[in-house]
Amino acid sequence: MMNIMRNTDSKARAAAKQASHERIVAAAARAIRRSGYDGTGVADIMKEAGLTHGAFYAHFESREAMLAEAVGRACAESAAAAAEVVARTPPEQTLACMLGAYLSPEHVANAELGCPLAALGSETPRQAPEVRRATTTHIKAMVDLLARQSPDWGRPEAHEQALLTLSTMVGALMLARLVDEPALSERLRGTALQHLTPTAA
Repeated sequence: MMNIMRNTDSKARAAAKQASHERIVAAAARAIRRSGYDGTGVADIMKEAGLTHGAFYAHFESREAMLAEAVGRACAESAAAAAEVVARTPPEQTLACMLGAYLSPEHVANAELGCPLAALGSETPRQAPEVRRATTTHIKAMVDLLARQSPDWGRPEAHEQALLTLSTMVGALMLARLVDEPALSERLRGTALQHLTPTAA
């Protein structure tokens, strides 16, 4: 009986710790997109997660380790959103729908829930190797996903077009958020969307 109770207590503690860990990573994934890597502090993350600052080192060896997990989570959320569009859209409309969702006014206005590439691109080269590796993996996955929507899938042209498409998407989103003129922001977003969206045959 005592062994059963100890095992139950141990499993409950492990589950509670995992739940706390998930809250920290989720909070950090939002924070880095909202405030950047340099603007994301451990104390603020722990407070947002509803935990004490002192509990941080029970979950991570360092702030850099947390940031690597956070960007991995942000990338996974972004990839899942794109995959959801692919799953619920007829094949001939998939690329247009992906572009429309990515280059939407809502995405421009909500950096903390959106693409980590546009939110963190300028800061990433100065981050730890683990952060850059997670970002690189996400870029390659997004290029592959975009290439798969091309009628030229399987040929080099599809991959090259996907590289161009992703570069334009991310760049347009970044610029649309940078400027302080709403009309210019809208033109940057809308022009990129117009030129990238495939025309009907």
